[in-house]
Amino acid sequence: MRIVIDTNVLASGVFFGGAPRLVLEAISSRNIDAFATSEILEEYHKTIDRLMVKYGGQFNAEGLSRFQMMINLVDVHTKVTVCRDPDDDKFLGCALDSRAVYVVSGDKDLLTLKNYEGIEIITAREFCDRYLR
Repeated sequence: MRIVIDTNVLASGVFFGGAPRLVLEAISSRNIDAFATSEILEEYHKTIDRLMVKYGGQFNAEGLSRFQMMINLVDVHTKVTVCRDPDDDKFLGCALDSRAVYVVSGDKDLLTLKNYEGIEIITAREFCDRYLR
């Protein structure tokens, strides 16, 4: 199964746990492939760096390292302009270019779409309830 992970799910999984961490762990232990573009990876790194300063470096470094090794990098080909927040369009473009089934997100601007071009946009909890039982 192919998925795209929104930055808020990555950050929540790395720093706080819960369903977002279960999603990250599933990428390395199950038949789930996560995809990102270089722009998404850059956002991941900036967000993690900012949160490390905010939370004093208290995070699951092993989980982050494992996730980074498992991510599949995709070249950007598709330009999407449908989100209320234009910064979120890159996740949908990545999902289209990687032929992902899901975008896993906690972002209301993405979640309100529910579906885009056959790609379902769901929360980390929904993903866990469906696939990690």
